[in-house]
Amino acid sequence: MSNRALLEVIALDAEDAVAARAGGADRLELVTDMAADGLTPPIETFRSIRAAVDIPLRVMLRLTDGFAAGGPDDVDALVRTASTLRDAGADEFVLGFLDDHGLPDLVTVERLVAVLDGCRWTFHRAIDRAADRDALRKQLADVPGLDTYLTAGSPAGVDDGLPTLVAEAARLGEPGYEPTLLVGGGLRLEHVPELRRAGLTAFHIGGAARPSGWTAPVSAPAVRAWREALDA
Repeated sequence: MSNRALLEVIALDAEDAVAARAGGADRLELVTDMAADGLTPPIETFRSIRAAVDIPLRVMLRLTDGFAAGGPDDVDALVRTASTLRDAGADEFVLGFLDDHGLPDLVTVERLVAVLDGCRWTFHRAIDRAADRDALRKQLADVPGLDTYLTAGSPAGVDDGLPTLVAEAARLGEPGYEPTLLVGGGLRLEHVPELRRAGLTAFHIGGAARPSGWTAPVSAPAVRAWREALDA
């Protein structure tokens, strides 16, 4: 079996998706509104990206900035959105919510997972803001479909989170530590060798795929530089 590391790239539209695929991305995270750190994209955006590329797509389920799901009406809206995306053919997702105490919002997560009906999903960087990372992992250990944690190891980014990422990679396979660690959040090329030596095999980039900033599209050469670094 291949040792190839997974490279996930944020895509805002079909142009981004095509460029990321051309550069060697293995998977895309679909979002809108990066000013709010990534919200659920319109259904039309999902459809256009799905028509443009044949690689896996993970669609963000998040309607407001922050890591709280909101009140009952907000959660109901999120569940309806997830159902609409499923009906449109989306089969991989990104989600994650905390309560006011920094604990996982299990009620919201379980409502969404019920709608996803077995789809694979990523618990995103809410883990970096959890009151207790280890406890969160153990509380979510038996939730169906969870196969990935997107994490920088720290709310401040990979620079601060490196020791945590390395320590958690060493626990792979323990209860609560079976999901893949997908490293993202201030990730730079110079981090890659140490992370690869620690056994990490999945990497997530957003701004790093856009040297001209978020107002510019994904750059295929920039993605290719990451692909080459991960394959080195």
